[in-house]
Amino acid sequence: MDLPVMPPVKPMLAKSVKKIPPGMHYEAKWDGFRAIVHRDGEELEIGSRTGKPLTRYFPELVAELLANLPDRCVIDGEIVIAHDGRLDFDKLTERIHPADSRVRMLAERTPASFVAFDVLALGDESLLDAPLSARRELLAQALADARPPVHLVPSTTDIEVAQEWFERYEGAGLDGVVAKPLDLPYRPDTRLMYKVKHERTADVVVAGYRFHKSGPVVGSLLLGLYDDSGALQHVGVCAAFSMQRREELVAELEPLRMVPVTGHPWAAWAEEGAHEGARLPGAPSRWSGKKDLSWVALRPERVVEVAYDHMEGDRFRHTAQFRRWRPDREPSSCTYAQLEEPVSYDLGEVLTPSGG
Repeated sequence: MDLPVMPPVKPMLAKSVKKIPPGMHYEAKWDGFRAIVHRDGEELEIGSRTGKPLTRYFPELVAELLANLPDRCVIDGEIVIAHDGRLDFDKLTERIHPADSRVRMLAERTPASFVAFDVLALGDESLLDAPLSARRELLAQALADARPPVHLVPSTTDIEVAQEWFERYEGAGLDGVVAKPLDLPYRPDTRLMYKVKHERTADVVVAGYRFHKSGPVVGSLLLGLYDDSGALQHVGVCAAFSMQRREELVAELEPLRMVPVTGHPWAAWAEEGAHEGARLPGAPSRWSGKKDLSWVALRPERVVEVAYDHMEGDRFRHTAQFRRWRPDREPSSCTYAQLEEPVSYDLGEVLTPSGG
C-alpha cells in the first residue's frame, strides 16, 4: 500500500456543546464504530479510531468497499449495523471476537454498513489541508455511484434542517447532530468539530468496583478520567445492575483484579492526606459517614459508556448509568475533554440523500 495518507490514522474528533452552532455543515451523529478506510487497488485496510485494524471483524464490508470506493482513497466514516429499522450497537460489539468462524457467521446474520462522511486522500493527493467544503464535494463525486451497504452521509448547511434531524432521528438510533466549520481542514485526533447529543454520555475507564451491601457481588463500578497531566482521576460510579448481572460482573472482571494494588493509579487511596489535590475513591464526605468505602482494584484496561445528568466540579453529580462496554476505545482516550456539557424513525429514510 502506497497512499499519500498512510495508516494508521486517528480520526478528527468532536467536542460536546449544548446547542447546534449556526453557519456550519451538519450531519447526523452515527452510533457505530468510527473507521478510516485505506484503499490502494486491491489492498484495503479498515482502521479503528485508535488506529488498530478492524478489517478481520467485518469481512463482508471488504468486498463492498472494494466495489464502491475509488481505486486509491482514504475515507473517514462509521461502521453501523441496522436491526428493525434502527442502529444496533450491541450487534457491532459482538463482532470483536477472536474466533474467525464466529465473526463470519455474524457477518452473514447481521451484515454491517459503512457510512462515509469525509475524505482524507484521493489518488495521489492528500486532502488533509483542504477545507471541509471542498472535501465534501470531492467525496460526493467519488461516491456518486455507490450502492448499499456503502452510503454517503446526508448533510445540510441549513440549521433548521439540522434541528429537525436532531429531533426526528433519535428514533432511528442516531446520537444527535455533528456540526463542522465549512473551512475546517482535517486534523487527526483533534477535537475541532461539534456534537450535540440527546443525552450526556461519557466514555470512562473502569478501575475498580465496590461490593454490594447484600454480599460478594458488584455494587458499583468505579469510574475514572485522565486529566491534562495524565493522571487517572476518580469521577464517580455507575450502578443499578440486576442481581444476576452483579454476580456475572464479578467473574467478568476477575482477570483484571490487582492483588496487591501496587502500581494502581489509586493505590494510595487509604493513606492519610492522599485525597488532597487528587480525586481518589474512598474520600470521606458528609454522605458516606462510617460507610465502608473499601474497593476492589482493577487494572484500568476496560472502557464503559455511561450516561450522566451534569458535572459538579470534576466529578459526576449523581450516580452514572451504565450504557454499554466500549471495546473499540482505548483507556488513554478517556479524558475530561469530552465533558463540555451539552445538553421512532426508520433508518432507511435517514440515508435517503438530501441537502448538500
